[in-house]
Amino acid sequence: MSAKRRLTIRGETDAGRAPLEATRYAMEIGFAETPSRMVATAVSELARNILKYAQSGEIELRTVEGSRGLGIEIEAVDYGPGIEDPEAAMRDHYSSSGTLGLGLPGVKRMMDEFSLESTPGEGTRVRAIKWM
Repeated sequence: MSAKRRLTIRGETDAGRAPLEATRYAMEIGFAETPSRMVATAVSELARNILKYAQSGEIELRTVEGSRGLGIEIEAVDYGPGIEDPEAAMRDHYSSSGTLGLGLPGVKRMMDEFSLESTPGEGTRVRAIKWM
């Protein structure tokens, strides 16, 4: 079992492979199928956001232990344009690019912990944890 896995997101192939890698990683550390798919869906959404808004970035998956037991931490980082209004971006149906606007709020709902940091002109960091 690997303690972490780094996924570089630079194109469609990377974004397509990221949820498969996330599923494999989750299953390797003992997650059941449904929570593994939730982790994969979150990774897919974050990878698509990286491509759409920043063109490249990284997603790191880490095994974490805490008071709730074993979990997977997802950290997605890009150095793109950032999010002008992070609070608005977390509301359902808000989109700055004509999409459905369900991605980041959906990731937050699927995960047990979620944080978003973004600075216009510098990039965005999303951190989420799913506990086993």
